[in-house]
Amino acid sequence: MGDSKRVEVIGMIGVKREAAGSSGVALSVIGGGADPGDSIPLGIDTDYIVEFSRAHEEAGFDKVLIGYASTTADGFLVAAHAAANTEKLGYLIAHRPGVMSPTLAARKMATLDHMTSGRIAVHFISGGSDQEQRRDGDWLDHDSRYRRTDEYLDVLKRLWTEDAPFDYEGEFYKFAEAFTDVRCLQEPHLPVYFGGASETALDVGSRRADVFALWGEPVAALKAQIARIDERAKVYDRRLQYSVSVRPIIADTETEAWDKAYAILEGVKRNVGGKVAPGASARPQSVGSWRLVDLANEGEILDKRLWTAIAHASGAPGSSTALVGTAEQVVDSLLDYYDIGCTKFIIRGFDPLHDTEDYGRELIPMLKDAVASRPQA
Repeated sequence: MGDSKRVEVIGMIGVKREAAGSSGVALSVIGGGADPGDSIPLGIDTDYIVEFSRAHEEAGFDKVLIGYASTTADGFLVAAHAAANTEKLGYLIAHRPGVMSPTLAARKMATLDHMTSGRIAVHFISGGSDQEQRRDGDWLDHDSRYRRTDEYLDVLKRLWTEDAPFDYEGEFYKFAEAFTDVRCLQEPHLPVYFGGASETALDVGSRRADVFALWGEPVAALKAQIARIDERAKVYDRRLQYSVSVRPIIADTETEAWDKAYAILEGVKRNVGGKVAPGASARPQSVGSWRLVDLANEGEILDKRLWTAIAHASGAPGSSTALVGTAEQVVDSLLDYYDIGCTKFIIRGFDPLHDTEDYGRELIPMLKDAVASRPQA
């Protein structure tokens, strides 16, 4: 879909610098109560958006994720502002189906794709919390939300690719003569990312996604998950790409990296306080969250250096497993994911701006150089 690069490195931006109490130990960059320990001040700092985006571009990131919560800034407008102040950085905008009509969404996304010269992708998140969904007026249950996403993406892709108006009648949407005058600049359309770990999510993602987003689990577990998704995708004669999300914690030596990791853990525990019981999920309806929590309950260090302690302490509200070591050691672990088919890496640290710059010094160029000399995944 659009980008033929063998590997993409994707960061994440927010609209406001974390509060002093979360400095160096930030679980989240978007706020909105998405993470139990986050502390992002209210409002928008447009200069910070530019600074954060340019830091990613200068560090060699290919894209940045713009997250979604039911009380946070509009990701489409954040992307438009950031893109107007950067030259080549791409923007992966998290979007929840159901907050707007798919016909409007198709036009909005295609318009922004043109306005940014084809630098937009969209990450469709069906929602793993009834409370979060209801803030936006959405009262569907978990499985119904995924069935709606299935229809939503069906309508979107038809609007982006079909040459004539069409009628549509499904469980959730009904349109007469649906059509859009604006198509995506990227062909056949902008990249569609998709997340979810339930059986319903795997079914929908295998049918509709271009990139299936996974959280950082042991290599064998993700290999098995990819095989399950690939098997479903074969039914539709489709082949997906995969991303994996992890939190690198790097330092000049392995000992220093682990010291840094445990200092971060203490800060996360302090900020989470008693909001989540250790070993429980902060998002009990999210199968993906429970998968990380269950892994954390199995052991603190899995594979070579996959560290689960922060997932255990925070309830795994999102990407919360870390790779700990020197840049070279972390790249070695990332290559293990590459070898099972993950060609897109969504990485962010706990000191958002500083870690972005730090990754650009060694980790990102080292990873890209290593992939360039490796057999095609």
